[in-house]
Amino acid sequence: FTPMVPPPKASLRFAGLLDTLSAAHPEVRFRFTSPHPKDFPDQLLEVIRDRPNACASLHIPAQSGSTAVLAAMRRGYSRETYMRLIERVREVLPGVAISSDFISGFCGETEADHAETLSLLEAVRFERAFMFAYSLREKTHAHRRLSDDVPEPVKQRRLREVIDTFNAGARASNEEEVGTVHHVLVEALSKKSDAEWAGRTEHGKRVVLPRRPLPQLQFG
Repeated sequence: FTPMVPPPKASLRFAGLLDTLSAAHPEVRFRFTSPHPKDFPDQLLEVIRDRPNACASLHIPAQSGSTAVLAAMRRGYSRETYMRLIERVREVLPGVAISSDFISGFCGETEADHAETLSLLEAVRFERAFMFAYSLREKTHAHRRLSDDVPEPVKQRRLREVIDTFNAGARASNEEEVGTVHHVLVEALSKKSDAEWAGRTEHGKRVVLPRRPLPQLQFG
């Protein structure tokens, strides 16, 4: 990974901060979001593995599955580098839930580039994704140096294909969850019925379960 901004010279890295907080507050679930893919060193993955309340639910933005488009975006990594990171994350954290971001129709994106994004979606099978058609923003590198040359109908068609491919992978992942057991953090009554609780698994998936007295847990 090639960072665009040099890392700060901090005495406490994020992995150390997460480890300290999750150890001090075992009754609290810890999640974080939207880091750059370069910010997933083994030390961070090991904290998540070793601390039950550090949730194995990671947002790792890809933006595109094409190395050429990633270079145009100045993301600082290739498709191959991103895929190696995903493989390492799943090696350390079996069962991890991974979400991502994707932009369709970035400047200069070809049909071949788009097909590479679809194949990455098929290979990784993300649990959640934020997917958008590209729109030019002022005062960005793309605004200053690149041409917004993908027609809007093409952007929207590619976005629809990205969404459909994501949905197929997410549906298959959900079907594999049938029969598994998870820790659920109950958050409130279900919006649809007072006879049900609503909560989230350690992977951030929403769960509805029958309402009954909950056990009192002891921490520390």
